[in-house]
Amino acid sequence: MDKIPHLELKIQAEIDKIHAVANLLPGVTIIHRMPDFKLEYMSQNGLSQLGITLAEFRSYSTAEYTAKYFNPEDANSYVPKVKDMVERNTDEDITFFQQVKINGSPEWVWHLSTMKILMRDDEGLPLLVINMAFKVDPVQHVTAKVERMLDENTFLRKNISKFSSLSKRECEILRLMVLGKSSPEIANLLFIAVGTVDTHRKNIKHKLKANTSFELSQYARAFDLV
Repeated sequence: MDKIPHLELKIQAEIDKIHAVANLLPGVTIIHRMPDFKLEYMSQNGLSQLGITLAEFRSYSTAEYTAKYFNPEDANSYVPKVKDMVERNTDEDITFFQQVKINGSPEWVWHLSTMKILMRDDEGLPLLVINMAFKVDPVQHVTAKVERMLDENTFLRKNISKFSSLSKRECEILRLMVLGKSSPEIANLLFIAVGTVDTHRKNIKHKLKANTSFELSQYARAFDLV
């Protein structure tokens, strides 16, 4: 009977340590409790952005919180990373982009988040996970490389079904097309007929609904072909 209160005291003590400095730090601090990512704590910076109190924050289930404030399409990229971190019980942190709706705005606001295990239980299993999230300003504070990553992230989610329709051979040819190779050059590199290359090129454009070199290059960059 003493173990549960003792554990709760340890958890609260850890959260209190974070709370003592969280509002002095840039960004937003969030603490989740394992194994179901229960909402335990959010710094005042984050509560102000969402327009809620800490009590309201803690009253949400993880599913309610995620559905209300986060773009569900982002989950496909970062949820597997988070699960892997917890399952491996590693001290490494993970970083990912996610879109958030703040202060009732209909627009998504990009955030860069870093997450790691904060506390383990007496058996050494993950108990608390901490997440630091920072608003990304794509106009003033983002480098060209990161801004391109944001655009490609959005493009990837919108077009993954079309890209998935390409065969392995079509992906190879798309990569070479974007690199500026002609049909004869591609045929020579892949040891196939020029007519076969031309057929593949036509099919690729049809499947992706892309007719220009720029549109094709968007797919190649977003899906790491080049």
